[in-house]
Amino acid sequence: MTQITSLEGLFEAFNRLTVLVVGDVMIDSYLWGKSTRISPEAPVPIVNVVKREKRLGGAANVALNVEAMGATALLCSAIGDDADGADYLRLMEEKGLSTEGILQSPERVTTIKHRILAGAQQLLRVDAEIEHNLTEQEERRLEERFLKLLDKADVVIFEDYDKGVFSEQNIRRFLQLANARGIPSVVDPKKKNFLSYIGCTLFKPNLKELKEGLKVEFADENLPAFEAAVADLQKRLQVRRVLVTLSERGVFVADGKDKTYIAAHRRAISDVSGAGDTVISIAALCMALRTSKELMAGLSNLGGGLVCEQVGVVPVNKARLLEEARQVRLFQKDEYGVA
Repeated sequence: MTQITSLEGLFEAFNRLTVLVVGDVMIDSYLWGKSTRISPEAPVPIVNVVKREKRLGGAANVALNVEAMGATALLCSAIGDDADGADYLRLMEEKGLSTEGILQSPERVTTIKHRILAGAQQLLRVDAEIEHNLTEQEERRLEERFLKLLDKADVVIFEDYDKGVFSEQNIRRFLQLANARGIPSVVDPKKKNFLSYIGCTLFKPNLKELKEGLKVEFADENLPAFEAAVADLQKRLQVRRVLVTLSERGVFVADGKDKTYIAAHRRAISDVSGAGDTVISIAALCMALRTSKELMAGLSNLGGGLVCEQVGVVPVNKARLLEEARQVRLFQKDEYGVA
């Protein structure tokens, strides 16, 4: 692997990477409007529609973040054979994403999250989804697509939203396939399959997911209890590197017994939606390039904060991320590096 000695070199190296994103996908639907009065029918605001928009969400937003960083994203998932599924494929094509890894099934519905906003304020969200697992036949068909894409990938992201794409069986199988090829696996978990990702390369929960997944409770400020939970997680998943996002307190990364806290940067927060997608995307790219844990965590932390300044689920801006990374002197040879 070529030695990388600068931030510019790192960002240029991202352009040569291919990332396989497997997991739950969805449509993020937005209805933007103005609200100046309360309904006479019920104590709720009336919203006069100004604009409607549909965006790729879930694992698809992770793929968009990967593409925004200059890498190539390959997406593998299952959707419904329905009108929303047709919308989803159209949105993929509009964004230049390949649909070859997408399984359509008449047994499922395409997940869609409808958000109603007045100005910058979200008033309501309505979800249409099913959460049961894929059938055995659907799992086999999804594995065929996964295998077809895997050999093109430099890293695999498992993006789990508990919408049924993942089961204990196919998680184990997908990890085996990636590990056998020496391809790093990066996991963004949810509650149901939290402890199923045994043998992954990087595991990235947020603090709430960590507590729920391990069924433990402690005050957020109790660092000894928090670090003990991370150590327990490392042991149970047989994973060296764990990255935990801590909201306004930044991120924590453990690599074996080495531990590092990285503080959040001051932001004007508009919307935290999609921040985790940005974090996992940047972390995966850094894992593919074998960067140090500090550089991986620091850059992911910066990117996650940047998207919180935007309303709605949007990908990271690569040029702005590079500029901010320069300003905070993120790439210091005595602290960070690339193998």
